[in-house]
Amino acid sequence: MTQPGILAPLAPHFRFLHFDIKREDQLVPSLERLHAADWEHDVLGVGPELAARLGASIPGLRPFPQFSGSKVALPINQHALLYILRDHDKSALMDRTHTVEELLAPGFVLRDCEDAFKYKEGRDFSGYEDGTENPEDRAQEVALIRGAGAGVDGGSMLALQIFIHDLPALFEHDPAAQDHIIGRSRIDNEELDDAPSTAHVKRAAQESFEPDAFMIRRSVPYTKGLEKGLIFVAYGRSLDAFDAVLKRMVGAEDGLVDALFSFTAPRSGATYFCPPVLGRRLDLRALLPGSAVR
Repeated sequence: MTQPGILAPLAPHFRFLHFDIKREDQLVPSLERLHAADWEHDVLGVGPELAARLGASIPGLRPFPQFSGSKVALPINQHALLYILRDHDKSALMDRTHTVEELLAPGFVLRDCEDAFKYKEGRDFSGYEDGTENPEDRAQEVALIRGAGAGVDGGSMLALQIFIHDLPALFEHDPAAQDHIIGRSRIDNEELDDAPSTAHVKRAAQESFEPDAFMIRRSVPYTKGLEKGLIFVAYGRSLDAFDAVLKRMVGAEDGLVDALFSFTAPRSGATYFCPPVLGRRLDLRALLPGSAVR
């Protein structure tokens, strides 16, 4: 089955932990210790380079995309592991961070982290509702891998982008103009009939692609010092839907750039494979082919 944290509703608090390789000879022992731990509500993602170093072949796992003709810079900041902590108690996140570091040492080192949280009822700092038209009724079909074999089936591909917001650049517009940047009304979240072709809703309409480009999005706002923005998290049975939507947003498809970029800019991007769960443990059979994990 899938990691429960993938399809679960947003938790009040999150901590995104980015781990890099420290000692290659200790990668397998570190991951075996993680495998032995009960897996309840966090999310683990494994990057393409780490999978390759482990000798694992994960169908569809590939680096973050770059597009010819893109009119928006797409920085990449790929790490070996992404560990997403979720909890109702922010203090618990701090305690669990230390536990995760101990489990993964000495093979991995914590390189960076972001603290994020559910803002109001699930809005971005811009005030607009985030994740509208998530296909929750098709969540398993959209987000989970099938037909790829043991240790992969039930897993998911994760695309991560961190966006830095320039909120004054948005709020300098009157409310109607702000709505036209997004393509929805901030007040009632209704899509605007007269939204321009560059509105975010028009650029990213998942049903407008062939095949459709639906993803399960679990994005959350974050702050880091004076920096504030959005951690965009999308789960899919492949990375194809994410690639298709992003290509159109950055103008590489038809030259039109998503108006969202008038007040936000990507800070980083990365891709990961989220292994399934077997019982109450991470199913790492596909990632550790020479190990005795079961």
